[in-house]
Amino acid sequence: MGTRPRAAAGASSPDRTCAERVTDAPTEACPEDDPAVALSGPVVVIGAGAVGARAARQLLALVPTAELVVVDQNAGRAEALCQSLGPAARVAASTEHAMVGAAAAVVAAPHQALPAAERALEAGAHVVSAVDAMDDVKALLGLDSEARERGLHVVVGAGFSPGLSCLLARHAAAGFEHVEEIHVARAGTGGPSCARQHHAALGSGALDWRDGAWLRRPGWSGRELLWFPDPIGGQDCYRAALADALLLVPAFPGVRRVTARMAASRRDRITAWLPMLRPPHPEGLLGATRVEVRGRRGLSRDVQILGAIDRPAVAAATVAALAAVWAVSGRFSRTGAAGLAELVQAPGAFLRELAGRGVRAAVFEGASGQPGAMATA
Repeated sequence: MGTRPRAAAGASSPDRTCAERVTDAPTEACPEDDPAVALSGPVVVIGAGAVGARAARQLLALVPTAELVVVDQNAGRAEALCQSLGPAARVAASTEHAMVGAAAAVVAAPHQALPAAERALEAGAHVVSAVDAMDDVKALLGLDSEARERGLHVVVGAGFSPGLSCLLARHAAAGFEHVEEIHVARAGTGGPSCARQHHAALGSGALDWRDGAWLRRPGWSGRELLWFPDPIGGQDCYRAALADALLLVPAFPGVRRVTARMAASRRDRITAWLPMLRPPHPEGLLGATRVEVRGRRGLSRDVQILGAIDRPAVAAATVAALAAVWAVSGRFSRTGAAGLAELVQAPGAFLRELAGRGVRAAVFEGASGQPGAMATA
């Protein structure tokens, strides 16, 4: 899990779009170019923070005829967002009122995912959640039976990591006959809510999957130096209360190991047990995710590592908005509650559409533990 990306002679430039290398998936029309994409009702955006506000803008870019309803505990923030979006958006006083006639709901508000999803399902609306707290992800996955019965999608963990990382895992897995291990790592956070969540995650217990059983691990354990796309580079990464394994294990039957780690500094380690000592950045800074997949090709074992670098709030919002369009368009592989690795069996099309909106991926080429070239995915 230590492959270092390094520019090599003749290697592809890392700033080219992932669409240039994602060629094995069937070509599909982009939603914004498909006149058949139509919404049966408004899309409800719950949370007008760094991710929710960007998701609303992405939705209008993807479907210009969309009607948006915004709900936020801070009424002034919701009103300001709607004013910036124009006549296509309006504020709702409560989630219950907002769901009337809705086609889908995008949830970007921590601690509100489950009640919002339950109201959406009752109203006959699809759900896309960008919330990544482990308890929220577990609760949303518990809606699988109800969502299947209603013929609706509940897309869980549709953010940067998990979310984009799940798509990268599925894409990397296509090159293997059998996937044995998946290891995810992330660096950076989105807005203030994301930063607070990740701060708490480092001080909480982690959940690993090993040989058919869940293992509890202490936060801050398993330190490992991992390499992300430049300019993030090498970072010390630790176990934390991350939800990636909860979404990846069901998507890859027979996988032996699934782990997730988070980049952190010495200062983070010292202050993890305390309240945040300084306010987080309101928009989030540059972050990255990397996904290492190990498996078998014939009689040999191999490894592939994919990564992405972006501002986490920007990437998460783009993934969530595109997932909402896919949900209402019936493009996922099944109904019910699951992560993107399970719902998108041929991720090339999704990744190409993300690349068209500026969210790109990279391939780490070279054997694990040895320097390799970084090329566009």
